Amino acid sequence: MQGTQVPKKTARRKKKAKPKKFEPIPRGFHTVTPYLAIKGAAQAIDWYERAFGAKEIARQEGPEGKLLHARMRIGDSIVMMSDVFPGASHRDPIELGAVSVTLHIYSKNVDALWKRAVEAGAKVNMQLDDMFWGERYGQLTDPFGHSWSLSMLIPMSRREMEERREAAMKMFEQAHPPNHEESSHSP
Repeated sequence: MQGTQVPKKTARRKKKAKPKKFEPIPRGFHTVTPYLAIKGAAQAIDWYERAFGAKEIARQEGPEGKLLHARMRIGDSIVMMSDVFPGASHRDPIELGAVSVTLHIYSKNVDALWKRAVEAGAKVNMQLDDMFWGERYGQLTDPFGHSWSLSMLIPMSRREMEERREAAMKMFEQAHPPNHEESSHSP
C-alpha cells in the first residue's frame, strides 16, 4: 500500500490529578452547630432517635462507657454532644437547674413530631399552637434538661397575624404569656 499513511500513535499524556480542594468545614456541617453537655449522653441519643428521628453518625466512648464525643443528625442538621466530666467547664442543665439555650427544629409535620416527642417523655413547656408570627410553634424540655422548640410555617393573613399579636401582647401585659403551661403550685 503505497502512498497510504498510517497515523502515528501519539503518546497520551496522563492528566495530573488535581489535588482535592481542602474544605475547612466538615461535610454536612453548617456554620453554627450546637454541642450539648449531657449526663447520660448515650441514653440521650436513644431518646433523640425515638423523639425526633435522630440518626447517630459518630461516637467516641471513654471510661465506663461515657461519651467523649458523639454526633447525630436531626433532619439536615448535626448536633454534637458529650457526657459531663468532672473538672469540665460545661454543666448538665438538670444539675444547673436552668437552660440558657433552646434548640429549634423546623418540621414539615410539626404535629406528628410533637406527638412523637411527648410520647417519648418530653415535658410540655408551651403548648403547640398557631402563633401570631405565622408558625405553628411549641416548646418542650427533654428528659435530660435541654429545651427544644418545634414549629412549621403556616399560612396566615397579615390581618390575622396582627389580631393574634395584639391578643398576645395583652396577655403579656397581664403577666400571662399565651400557651404556657400553668405552674403546678399556687402563689
